[in-house]
Amino acid sequence: MSSDGNKKQFWKRNAAKVPGSIQHVYGAQHPPFDPLLHANLIKAGNKPPPATPGKPKKATTFQEFESITSDAWDVGDDDDELLAMAAQNLNIEVVMETANKVIENHSKQQERQRQDDTTELDQREEDTQEEVVVVAEDEEEDEEEEEDRAEEGDVTSPEVSFASQSSPYTDSRLVKSHSEAPIGSPKDAAGERAALHRQRSLPHRQPVIPLVARMADQNTSGTPAMTEREASRLDKFKQLLAGPNTDLEELRKLSWSGIPRQVRPIAWKLLSGYLPANAERRDSVLQRKRQEYFGFIQQYYDSRNDEHHQDTYRQIHIDIPRTNPLIPLFQQASVQEIFERILFIWAIRHPASGYVQGINDLVTPFFVVYVFEYIEEEVENFDVSSLQEEALRNIEADSFWCMSKLLDGIQDNYTFAQPGIQRKVKALEELVSRIDESVHRHMQQYEVEYLQFAFRWMNNLLMRELPLRCTIRLWDTYQAEPEGFSHFHLYVCAAFLVRWRKEILEERDFQGLMILLQNLPTMHWGNEEVSVLLAEAYRLKFAFADAPNHYKR
Repeated sequence: MSSDGNKKQFWKRNAAKVPGSIQHVYGAQHPPFDPLLHANLIKAGNKPPPATPGKPKKATTFQEFESITSDAWDVGDDDDELLAMAAQNLNIEVVMETANKVIENHSKQQERQRQDDTTELDQREEDTQEEVVVVAEDEEEDEEEEEDRAEEGDVTSPEVSFASQSSPYTDSRLVKSHSEAPIGSPKDAAGERAALHRQRSLPHRQPVIPLVARMADQNTSGTPAMTEREASRLDKFKQLLAGPNTDLEELRKLSWSGIPRQVRPIAWKLLSGYLPANAERRDSVLQRKRQEYFGFIQQYYDSRNDEHHQDTYRQIHIDIPRTNPLIPLFQQASVQEIFERILFIWAIRHPASGYVQGINDLVTPFFVVYVFEYIEEEVENFDVSSLQEEALRNIEADSFWCMSKLLDGIQDNYTFAQPGIQRKVKALEELVSRIDESVHRHMQQYEVEYLQFAFRWMNNLLMRELPLRCTIRLWDTYQAEPEGFSHFHLYVCAAFLVRWRKEILEERDFQGLMILLQNLPTMHWGNEEVSVLLAEAYRLKFAFADAPNHYKR
């Protein structure tokens, strides 16, 4: 093995690169090689011994090559010395002085910017002060007119109602004059003036609700007036429901094409069998059923923390916040408590199935529809705490009983191993293979099993695939159709799948098909799209329901 001096000479000479030689690395952790800096560092450090005269001898055997490269990966003292000397060359005082100057310049620029903004805002306020006074006077006149209308029985306009009562989801406040603005430092005053200017220039709005979470239909407030046909249908419903004994068969025929929002609560209660057809008995039945439900609360709800009920209650408590997370209504604590009570009591009274994930979604349509029984405005941002306690109790009890009626017809979907869903998914596969063989073969080609996507369609009744407004419209027909939730739903799922045949056939792998089928683009859907879907489902039912062997191979 050569001497230590020879090793250093070997690495310092300008010879050809050999395997294992250390090269300069440029990147985030290693700065570019600076010959001048390295030269200074080498001069300041220990210089290597002079090279041996004559041309260095190259390695001729593997043993010689091994001996002269044996230190290629050893940690030497050279690098440590170079780093230590580089650190000594850094002048701490210079670094700190430079950093202080940068911070000072940045602070001065920010101060100048704030002064410019304040000057510009003051000028803008002087220009608009006269306009603000005019606007305030106009608003006062509008308020006086609205008060006169309210005295005459008219509905208060949304603008005035919004100004007079603050929304639970917004902190904005209508300021009509400078006297209402808080007094503070000049900076605070400038910020208040900026906020005031924005309030005057922009209309007051409720928080924006995503399209998929909006529940408005053609009969809700804020939309164009009802057409003549819609008004005629509403009159038919009112006449039918006003009689002493409601003809349920006629009510089903009218409801199949959709129920106007004004009469949907009473229509759903009648169609689900919660209320009797005889009008005289309805009040007594409602009173008895509501008392019975709250009797269950007193009897069972305190047992939610018992050892044998803890798992059920814990799962319900986890699932409730996930229910329609885009709609503020369902994120209110009082609403979530109502849902917890409804689901826990149902699970206790149905031990054969108990609570199953997905049942929590089935409460929401009933809850929304029965809230509409007590309000006129949109429900997405409605604060339920503004309702009277009796109204909230009625909504809770009615939602429980109607959900129970629905689940009574599909309870085998939620018993052990969920056999009802297994059968329906198999029937869906057989039906699609008959009505659209191309789609069926395409899914077989890429090994997509129907259970992988249709299980959720059956478990949640398409509620995860459609906006809530579409689900409510869909359930109008389901409640009007004999065995709508258990039998007609199969044909709706088949029509729903074939509706996307073009998009399905364009996907050319398993992953693409699964992503599509689990995220179908329905956020823009409304009553029109649901009506077309239901019409196609009815056609399939008419062709196959009475002859099930037609779709079995």
